[in-house]
Amino acid sequence: MNQSKFEYIIKEKDMELPVKELLKRNFGFSTRLMTKLKVNNLVQLNGVTVKMYEKGKTGDRITVYLPKEKSDFEPENIPVSVVYEDEDLLIINKQPGYVVHPTKGHPCHTMANGIMKYMLDNQKHFKIRFINRLDMDTSGLLAIAKNSHCQDDLSKQMSENGVMKKYVAVVKGIVTAEVGTVDLPIDREHEDQVKRTVIADGYPSVTHYKVLERFEKGYTLVELVLETGRTHQIRVHMSHIGHPIVGDVLYGEASVWLIERQALHARYLSFRHPVTKQVLELEAPLPEDIRVLLQKIRDVQNI
Repeated sequence: MNQSKFEYIIKEKDMELPVKELLKRNFGFSTRLMTKLKVNNLVQLNGVTVKMYEKGKTGDRITVYLPKEKSDFEPENIPVSVVYEDEDLLIINKQPGYVVHPTKGHPCHTMANGIMKYMLDNQKHFKIRFINRLDMDTSGLLAIAKNSHCQDDLSKQMSENGVMKKYVAVVKGIVTAEVGTVDLPIDREHEDQVKRTVIADGYPSVTHYKVLERFEKGYTLVELVLETGRTHQIRVHMSHIGHPIVGDVLYGEASVWLIERQALHARYLSFRHPVTKQVLELEAPLPEDIRVLLQKIRDVQNI
């Protein structure tokens, strides 16, 4: 079983600092993770387990092994399309029709179940920690952290607007402005309903859009960038300004002759890798059903 590890060579300027302080300064571990490392004796100095209060000498090697954890979702034969993977992260291109993880309404047949089988098939072992969420009928990039440090780091990046997410959607009507921003609060009108709406005392929500292509029959292909990540945010905002996403039954209307779900795809994701600190830029091509939709609305005879 693979186990993620971090290493640091003590420098002369570190001589007076205990191991605990060096870990905080150099790796940014959360207090919760630091406690786990301490309780499970997962920190070594030159290959020997060390206490957090101890100090090393110049040239000593500190090695940290992250706790071994695993998920226990029921494995199911659901395709998992890997866009990027290393010891710390798994980024997949989610197909439409699946919720991300089990809920009361969807206890099985989720992407978590598919990832569980993917792990078993490839002798991988990690706890599935979703960084972002996609609606059941939204396709595109879905990020999974393989350990708590990466989850904490990416959650922090998201809260600081350090993660860039770009979506593409086909919406009804001709969007006249080349670019625009919808800055309107969103929440449920009633606690027991799924549908969200623009509401005065809702949560602050900001969506930026840019026109990619207009179609003479009354459709527009747009790129969308989220500043906030509210549930159904793009769908609510675009519907509110009079351009619901094609096929969005909840916030618009069905268009089954064009596509059997909302035409929304999470195409682009960029962030700083929590371990290597390199910027990752990932893209997922448009899925077949959206490509077919675009071909149909380009061919005006078929509308």
